[in-house]
Amino acid sequence: MPVCDIKDKNNQSVGQLTLPDEVFGQKARPGVVHDAVVNFLANQRQGTHSTKTRGMVSGGGKKPWKQKHTGRARAGSSRSPLWRGGAIIFGPQPRDYSYELPKKARKLALRAALSGKLADGEVTVINELSMEKPRTKDMTAILKTLDLAGKSTLIVIPDYNKTVVLSARNIPDVTIRRVSDLNSYDIVSHRMVLMTRQAAEMLAEAGAK
Repeated sequence: MPVCDIKDKNNQSVGQLTLPDEVFGQKARPGVVHDAVVNFLANQRQGTHSTKTRGMVSGGGKKPWKQKHTGRARAGSSRSPLWRGGAIIFGPQPRDYSYELPKKARKLALRAALSGKLADGEVTVINELSMEKPRTKDMTAILKTLDLAGKSTLIVIPDYNKTVVLSARNIPDVTIRRVSDLNSYDIVSHRMVLMTRQAAEMLAEAGAK
């Protein structure tokens, strides 16, 4: 089983945490992780793009000129796709891009992503992440002490903590997620993962079921 050091806010080791292989010791599965990331991004698409077909463009009811003896090409409407201001041929229409990925595949991708981060030394476990009041400067100091300053970092917390969220939301390339909202895309799109001890234990407990 993987063993991870637990750090405090001063980057001092205060213990070790044994993590289960079911969650943090999986072998690399790039195909499964890729499928989960593509599924996540597809589900974020609004699909509100819209263009007007020939039947939607207003005007153009009158024939621009007579059919013959003008020396010009035949034309039936000024709203033809060939004309400026006309319709769009095979243009995008509103649609739903979302689709379901099997629950087992999502879980497997999440575990593989977490295992890959831990194997690469890109996971930091902190004993506790709490503040008296929201202050970006304090959160920045913690990240700097943990050698995470300037690196895209995903902070994983057990439950919603307003003080922590407000302290981190204005820091560039830093994202906060609850354990229940964690997904493969968030993990692979950040260089480092910072999670509290309680969050790591929650992930370990959920993966053991």
